[in-house]
Amino acid sequence: MEWLDALILGIVQGLAEYLPISSSGHLEIFREILGINLPSDKVLQFDLILHAATVLSTIVVLWPMFKKLCVSFFTFKRDSDFYYVCKILVSCIPVAIVGLCLKEFVESFFGSGLTIVGVCLIVTALLLSFAHYTGMRDDDKMVSANKGRDITWWDAFIIGCAQAVAVLPGLSRSGTTIATGILIGDKRDKVASFSFLMVIIPILGEALLDVKEIISTPAAQGDNAVSATALIIGFAASFIVGCCACKWMLNLVKRGKLIWFAVYCVVMGIICLLWQ
Repeated sequence: MEWLDALILGIVQGLAEYLPISSSGHLEIFREILGINLPSDKVLQFDLILHAATVLSTIVVLWPMFKKLCVSFFTFKRDSDFYYVCKILVSCIPVAIVGLCLKEFVESFFGSGLTIVGVCLIVTALLLSFAHYTGMRDDDKMVSANKGRDITWWDAFIIGCAQAVAVLPGLSRSGTTIATGILIGDKRDKVASFSFLMVIIPILGEALLDVKEIISTPAAQGDNAVSATALIIGFAASFIVGCCACKWMLNLVKRGKLIWFAVYCVVMGIICLLWQ
């Protein structure tokens, strides 16, 4: 993989992680366009580095909230912030189960072509459409500008299940989790922040485990290796673009502008199916 390829993929990841259009799906699409052929394990390792960069951009953008949550949780204050972190931990249970029990099954979908990406993009569009029209219906019923309820323990688990399903390429993690939260009646701004924060633990945990493997087995990678330069460039691009996209997406969710992403996902899904 050339450094320019890594730069392009980093930009794509930074944008698509927060916009509800599937970062994993768009990475697959751009690998196809750029003619990048890597084994599935190397694909996942590189994607994980890019995801770690966007996770760090989440921490930067939401730093005041993130700092407050960490202080409350690690000092056991037992206040609303402490229990908010506990809800994030609950939301991580489903994806942890998938990672431990179905890792090889999930890996088989990466680098296997654009058919699964196209189908999952269309599913993402359906979820965003349902969430949009549900939100419009609720807007007619509610007078308050702060519509919906705060995230409950059960809501956290349901949104976590949505995140576990969204490991498939083409099924947007942010789109799926935000749409699920809106569909079950949570506040738009609350579920958007929760969606961005809940990915921190599983992504960074998996990244830390895989970095050791990437460093310890350079000789075995051969011609299919992703160089350190490519990793650094991809990471930096993903982080910088991710900071901008995260702020943009938080504002878009508050204004309920998700339907246009549904249209985009349908179009891209059809293009992927025809391309394949």
